[in-house]
Amino acid sequence: MAATAAARPLVSVLNVESEGAEGDSNAIPLPDVMKACIRPDIVEFVHANMAKNKRQPYAVSKKAGHQTSAESWGTGRAVSRIPRVAGGGTHRAGQGAFGNMCRGGRMFAPTKIWRKWHRKINLNQKRHAVVSALAASAIPALVMARGHKIESVTELPLVLSDGVEGVEKTSAALKVLKKVGAFDDVEKAKKSHSIRAGKGKMRNRRYVSRKGPLIVYATEGAKLVKAFRNIPGVEIACVDRLNLLKLAPGGHLGRFIIWTKSAFEKLDSVFGGFEKESLQKKGYVLPRAKMVNSDLARIVNSDEIQSVVKPINREIKRKPLKKNPLKNLGALLKLNPHAKTARRMALLAEEQRAKAKQETLDKKRKEPKENKDQIKAAGKAWYKTMVSDSDYTEFENFSKWLGVTQ
Repeated sequence: MAATAAARPLVSVLNVESEGAEGDSNAIPLPDVMKACIRPDIVEFVHANMAKNKRQPYAVSKKAGHQTSAESWGTGRAVSRIPRVAGGGTHRAGQGAFGNMCRGGRMFAPTKIWRKWHRKINLNQKRHAVVSALAASAIPALVMARGHKIESVTELPLVLSDGVEGVEKTSAALKVLKKVGAFDDVEKAKKSHSIRAGKGKMRNRRYVSRKGPLIVYATEGAKLVKAFRNIPGVEIACVDRLNLLKLAPGGHLGRFIIWTKSAFEKLDSVFGGFEKESLQKKGYVLPRAKMVNSDLARIVNSDEIQSVVKPINREIKRKPLKKNPLKNLGALLKLNPHAKTARRMALLAEEQRAKAKQETLDKKRKEPKENKDQIKAAGKAWYKTMVSDSDYTEFENFSKWLGVTQ
């Protein structure tokens, strides 16, 4: 066990009782819980459901909107069938009532106190969420991303000597925070105190402010509880009763946590390890990460993987373009080889028809002029016969149109 502990990273303990904030010579190993996998999806889910468990039921009055003697006028009066206030002599008479679309009516689907207000959460899920929040608090990037001012802090996790649990006065607590470089975060929380936007300011939620550091102690009844509780933004928690609502406010990972040495050492017994069960939580072991190394690109490009994978297929196989056989002769011949002969025969027949037609026309055009004169004279004779045989010559208008004289 000693060899295993020596191989683990060490966390220095800051001695707040001395003048400077130097690290103790007895540095302590990093608990396994700080190396657990970080699951923001579980943290968000558990936080959202836990936050619902402190709600109080509310509902509108059961009689709201129905405290009037309204009755529908029925059909036949050219108005809607909504119930209307009875009586006369006032503006209210005849006005619609009861409906959610009416002035003074009830709301749609009036709220009831028997709504499902609270949520049950799997115990293992809650434990996983707390473990993820603790692991995220040891990563400076996540703590800074959450908005905490930790530029002056020497290292994360920030562990103080057990002497801080004996601090009784708030003035002494402020000195401790300044000594370890955590006072900037307290100042940020203090300056952020402002009036809430929206109607919450009318509902006993008038002021809002940012969160400061969380102080985690181990000894029951420690004096530091009264010393730190009046500092804006600072919250206190016992290591045996860590609450996700404090570890990840709003469901956001990366709370700035200040540990006492005894509380930090107690984490292994509270949460156990990856193979060792917890002493306080029956049968609980820390969740293992699905991948020891999450750098997927490095894994894929490693020599071990590249030596067994198939080589890159450089051959490009493009899908052939489908051609319409009604428009493309090559596609048609694949389907019907006789189409070429049929088309050739059709072209020859067309050529012969055109040739015969041309010969007929040439023959007609080469007829002698005498035949044409005879045909023309016969036509004129027939026209005169038609005019003489008709009765239209009796009418003057028709005579002019026909070009004859009586």
